[in-house]
Parts: sequence; structure tokens; C-alpha cells
Amino acid sequence: MGSPITAHGFQTDEDNPPRHVGGEGRRLDYHKTEDKDMTIAEQVKNAFPFAINKLPLSGPDNMPTPYYGLFRDDTGEVASDTTFSRHYEPHTTDDVVALVEAAQEAFDGGIGRVSTTFHNGHRVVVAPSREHRRAIYGTRDNIFPRLNISAAYDGRAFKVSLCTYRDACRNLMMLRRVSGITESIRHGSNLRSEMADLIETFGGIAARWQDLGNAAAEMERRSVRLAGFLDRIYGTPDERSRAGITRHRNRTEAIIRRVIRERMQTGRPDLNDELVVTGWEAYNAVQGYHQHDATRRGNPSDIERALLALDNQQVARAENLVYEMAL
Repeated sequence: MGSPITAHGFQTDEDNPPRHVGGEGRRLDYHKTEDKDMTIAEQVKNAFPFAINKLPLSGPDNMPTPYYGLFRDDTGEVASDTTFSRHYEPHTTDDVVALVEAAQEAFDGGIGRVSTTFHNGHRVVVAPSREHRRAIYGTRDNIFPRLNISAAYDGRAFKVSLCTYRDACRNLMMLRRVSGITESIRHGSNLRSEMADLIETFGGIAARWQDLGNAAAEMERRSVRLAGFLDRIYGTPDERSRAGITRHRNRTEAIIRRVIRERMQTGRPDLNDELVVTGWEAYNAVQGYHQHDATRRGNPSDIERALLALDNQQVARAENLVYEMAL
């Protein structure tokens, strides 16, 4: 068997030309910044103090290949698990800063803080000022807008989504039934030169915040029976599988405990014997379980767990079931 294809520690079998590369580049870096002595742009630059180099990948005996990999210039770590052609130009931190600066113009009051992580690209969660609060139940169940910026090194456009943060449980969620909250942004070699278009795009997304608040309020007005709701999402375990029964029971108990705890925190009445809750509570209990409680490989940070939960299919199913199963 020949030598593997290599570049800065990257390797794969030469009989299977690389399409996705792994290695240390899968490590996640996390920063949460709210430094009043730094501008938002400076905070983002400080969170990503490195550039990305595109380097050719070599085969056995340094044989040239048509593939290129992306590597951090500070650590040499793989920056993306995708390989590229010679025509690909990786975006820069300044492109990400341009996105954040455009986001500042989208919301009145600007941006309060940003949270960042790096995994196959830059991820930034932007928190506008607290004046955009929307009360869902009483004074202790409120939501706030969050802009989720994904600038991945995967050859695709940047993605910007308007998400919702719930203070009662620290859930970060994306209500997919609301249209117009996600936009793709094509990028060239200098995104900052397109700032006017970026501001317009972010402004259009931000304008949907009222719709997201209305959707959350509608979910709060609906009621579901929690037991049946969870069975529709997760199914029932195979009676022959002791491990499956245990996992199902532990998950169900964790979600019910979360509902009870959040009802107390938000000043709602005690849970009744039929386990009837609002759709908003049921949805957040499922989302909160996957964001905060579910077992994850490694030791992901809070923002990493939140971003993983945004793409969870059970969470998306829970949102739809609030409308399908309403009493």
C-alpha cells in the first residue's frame, strides 16, 4: 500500500482522493465577548486572531494533486474538512467583521455583545440591544433577537439567520415556520465593498423580528398533552431493548423535569396530572433538552451546544407538532 496523501499533517488513502479532511481542525474555539473598551469589530477580530492559508495537498513521494486544503497560519491546524480547487479563495476575518458591522446597522440600539466559535469556518452569534425584548408570559418569560452568522469554509454562500433567545432557559432557537428569517450571502474577494447591500439584507432579516415574536406568542396560546407530544417526536422504545427503554425513560424524565422547573421560574401554575402544557413550553422543553442536557461528544461550550441544537431534527419536528397536536 502506498504512502498517504499529506499536507501539514493531513492524510488520506491515495486510492480515495480527498473530499473531506479531518484532524485537529475539528477542534472548536469559543469566545464570548462583551468588552466595553473594545468595539464590536475589535472583539470579532480578537476572537479570530489568525489567517487561513490555502496549501496544495501532495500524494505519495510528494506527487502533486489538484486538491488544496485550508490551514490556520498560527497553529497549522486544518481549518476545514473540505478540499478545494486552485480557484477557491478563502474568505478572511475582515469579511466576517463586515457582516457583523452590517448587523449593527440592522437593529436600533446596535449590538450589545457577540459570541464566537470556529469550526470549519467562523460562527458568530450577534446579540442586539435588550430594547428588542418581547414578553411571552408575564415578566419572566421573554425572548430577544439573535443573529446567527455562519461563514463556513465549504465553498457555499454565507448564511445569516434570525434566531430567538429565551431568557427563562437560555435556549437559542430558530422558528422555521416563520419565513424570511434566513438569507444566503454570496461573497467575492472583498465583502466590505458590498456593505450597502449587506446592510439592506440584514435590515430585511431584522424586520422579521415582529413575526418571530408573534409566532412565539401563538405557540404560547396553544396547548398540547406532553406525553403524546413526546411520543410523536421520539416514538416508543422496543420492549425487547432494555437499553432503549432506559434511554427513552431518562430522556422523558429529563424533559418533564425541565418543564416543571421552567413553570416555576416563569410563574406558571403547577403541572396538572394530564401533563397539559402550552405549545411554547413543550417546544422549549424539547429544544432545551437537546441544547443543554443531551450527551455530546467532546466537551462543547454553551454556544457550540446551542448551534448544534439549531439543526436538530427532533427540535424542528417539535415546532410543527405544536400546531398539529394543539388541543
